[in-house]
Amino acid sequence: MGGFSLIHWLILGVVILLLFGGNRFSSMMGDVAKGLKSFKHGMADDEEDERRRKAEEARRLGSVDRPIDVTPHPRAADPVAPPPPPSDTSPR
Repeated sequence: MGGFSLIHWLILGVVILLLFGGNRFSSMMGDVAKGLKSFKHGMADDEEDERRRKAEEARRLGSVDRPIDVTPHPRAADPVAPPPPPSDTSPR
């Protein structure tokens, strides 16, 4: 009860083949394959468009494919020099 046996599935398959016919069934499967192929091609086009958009944005912003250098560099002269240390001329 409630489950299909192998013979039930075979009978169902034969009925479906009789309704749709062998030629019609293979035609439908070919259409499904064409649809999947078209879908994959469309997804590949979307990914290519995204890569082009990112490359164009990078060119527009003037960025380069190398990391930004954030290491401190020694400077010749500090524009804001610290005040000189107090002289030790106070009486003791």
